[in-house]
Amino acid sequence: MPPQCTSRASQPVTGATRTDSGRFSTTAGTLYVSRPFRSKSSKKLRAMITFEPRKSHFDTTNESSGTNEFRGFFTLFWISLFLFTVQTYISSFEANGYALSFAFATMFSRDAVAVALSDAVLVLTTALCVPFAKAISKGWTRYHWAGVVAQHIFQTCILVAVITWTYHRQWPWVQSGFLTLHSLVMIMKVHSYIATNGYLQDVSQRSKHLLAHLRFLTADSSIGGWDQALLDAEAQLQLESKQVTSERELQTQINTPDIEGVIMNSFTDPQTADALRRRLVAVSQGADAGVGDAVVEDHTPNPTGHPTPGASTPVSSSISIVSTTPPTPTPAPDSILMHHPSQAISSTARELLELGSELVSTGPQRVTYPENLTWKNFCTYMLIPTLVYELEYPRTDRIRLGYVVEKTIAFMGSFALLYTVTESFIIPLTPHPDQSFFRSLLDLALPFMISYLLLFYIIFECICNGFAELSYFADRQFYEDWWNSTSWDEFSRKWNKPVYHFLLRHVYAPSLAAYPPLSRTGAMIVTFLLSAAVHELVMVIVTRKIRLYLFLMQLIQIPLILVSRAPAIRRNKSMGNVVFWLGLYAGFPLLCVAYVAY
Repeated sequence: MPPQCTSRASQPVTGATRTDSGRFSTTAGTLYVSRPFRSKSSKKLRAMITFEPRKSHFDTTNESSGTNEFRGFFTLFWISLFLFTVQTYISSFEANGYALSFAFATMFSRDAVAVALSDAVLVLTTALCVPFAKAISKGWTRYHWAGVVAQHIFQTCILVAVITWTYHRQWPWVQSGFLTLHSLVMIMKVHSYIATNGYLQDVSQRSKHLLAHLRFLTADSSIGGWDQALLDAEAQLQLESKQVTSERELQTQINTPDIEGVIMNSFTDPQTADALRRRLVAVSQGADAGVGDAVVEDHTPNPTGHPTPGASTPVSSSISIVSTTPPTPTPAPDSILMHHPSQAISSTARELLELGSELVSTGPQRVTYPENLTWKNFCTYMLIPTLVYELEYPRTDRIRLGYVVEKTIAFMGSFALLYTVTESFIIPLTPHPDQSFFRSLLDLALPFMISYLLLFYIIFECICNGFAELSYFADRQFYEDWWNSTSWDEFSRKWNKPVYHFLLRHVYAPSLAAYPPLSRTGAMIVTFLLSAAVHELVMVIVTRKIRLYLFLMQLIQIPLILVSRAPAIRRNKSMGNVVFWLGLYAGFPLLCVAYVAY
């Protein structure tokens, strides 16, 4: 089984061996880690979302959860729920002559073929964004703002078509809710795909303009041209390298912690820095490389997207050492100009390198924009259970059939339990206007809480993990310990990580970078408003009523979040957790009573 990986890339992975390629070898396969994104030029806070090989809390292969001192309560929960279900079946059989009536099954299986075909058309329609992204990459249209407008029109058309179709077919709430929720998932995936690739196209264009500007700066007579600028930068880098070496020797002599040198700041791979240093020594001495001498060759694309032979690799690229015949000195890479004595040239070269790093993934595949715009890449992204598009994700090297079977059985068993609770304890207790309001809350509180827990387990532990295994996706952190939440903002961050990541990157971050920019509180309010509106839209389609109850309940969370940040409340975490659970217990039956009876 894959090892349990920690949430920080700097921490070791237990039970695994790190290979030279950045992978983790285990007894059951290989994982690799894509380094976290660290852009200084991006305004979309992409660095806040990283993908690493991680496991979900309730995964049976999670070593951390398996050694948790409270793991017995997890077993107790399932045993208790099983006994409760058996008791329900026996009581129903004794009273009615059957364990379950299957009336609910008849209702949600109605028009199943039409629902399946409609969902297939929905998924196939999303493929239209691939040629659209290719058109943007070829410069046929610009993402800002023609592409943005076209993107939102396309997404709106999908949503309107789904809503119109569900009303036309007069489907029950299960079919209507499913197709609406799935359409929202597809819309978020499409939005992230087009927005990310549109942003990368802007970065690519800015890189080309910046490279042209850099060549213009080096063409100045005082600089001496491009080749002379490269030689001056190499000489400066060699001098800085010698200074760093001297400082390290001094630090070693006085037995103090080592300092971070200039080269290691620019070239995080020690092998790369060492190879570059040896090459610079040969160039500065004017010596030609003899037969069999090592010459650094980089196959990493430059900011224009094409390989630059003879270029030293910036930031963790793969280096190959090749034997050559005596050549003339190979021009140094553009990144060497970061060390040029001219401040204008060095700052421009540094910005160019930062932009170029955004166009190449940090994983071992080194996926480069726009080479990622393929049907295979898009289909893989659609299968991966995430709503945020990246050039490359951490992957596993094989599918564990036993794991897929385990999640399938867990899905079927949990769904059977969910069906039993719904059929026996929710539908018979559906509230009506003549019934006592508080009695309805008491009758439905526990069944709704059990149904919520089972539905959460089915979606995030069974379905998401199953699709992750089938798509070789290694990051299984679809949720965190939301049950320990002490405030509603903590709950919103932890219980649904895919949606949270989407809102963070494509709603919250753009709100901060908008013109005029919003404050963090303002961006949070905008994010909550959009989330509340979408939740209310789902309730309108499911119940065929416009009541705004859920919308208002979500907006109430905003002042509650601000109050929960008070120091006195933050210190009392136990009380905060009690208030959270009471609110969750009361919220579900309250919504049911409000939408059904009123």
